[in-house]
Amino acid sequence: MSFWDGLWRGRSTQFDSGSAATNAIELTKRNQTISLSKQGAATGNLRINLSWRMRTSDIGGAQRGSLLRHPFKALKPEVVQAHTQSMVNVDLDLGCMYELADGSKGVVQPLGGFLGDLNGAPYVKLSGDDRFGSGSGETIFVNLDHRENIKRLLVFVYIYDQTPAFDRTHAIVTLYPSNGPRIEIGLDERHSQARSCAVVMIENVKNELVVRREVKFVYGFQAELDRLYGWGLQWGRGYKAKADR
Repeated sequence: MSFWDGLWRGRSTQFDSGSAATNAIELTKRNQTISLSKQGAATGNLRINLSWRMRTSDIGGAQRGSLLRHPFKALKPEVVQAHTQSMVNVDLDLGCMYELADGSKGVVQPLGGFLGDLNGAPYVKLSGDDRFGSGSGETIFVNLDHRENIKRLLVFVYIYDQTPAFDRTHAIVTLYPSNGPRIEIGLDERHSQARSCAVVMIENVKNELVVRREVKFVYGFQAELDRLYGWGLQWGRGYKAKADR
């Protein structure tokens, strides 16, 4: 998604497939799945990007006008009004639980520094940890040239050690296949106390790579997502180093 797409996109649009102008497909409750294999995109590197910004209705109506005059304000760290009426920073993290064909399981995420590997198992790699909701966001790469080694991938988003604020953010997870339109999943449902969200599942079903929208919010963290999808990993409390602001 381009900078201007992220800047001006409002509420999630109510279409299932994008036009030639947007070159995007939106996965919705009504249209939940798409086959990467059928659109010739089951090879190369699949790029998965998380980007977010604050809902303008919660910040104040004048922001759009100020962004017209000062567009690069959108790249500054966003502050959200928490439910306690105090001000907190929003730190959304992108992660991916993986299960390989040989039975091995694990997670790729900023927390704990589990950044993965693109050319070796798990063939999933996280690039960077964006703590401020910048225009570039966070990105995970999946090497689909090793798709026969991948059984399933669960892409999720969680709020790291901050006040729950999914209902105040406008977050989008976008998949950029090697061929065909990008695939967008908006996290626009207002779950005020949720801390994590299972966004999308990528499964190898009889040698066909299928992408399925999940968008299931939970009140806990990765361990609760694990139980929901039966991953069977062992979880402990983790911390990230302080960011330089």
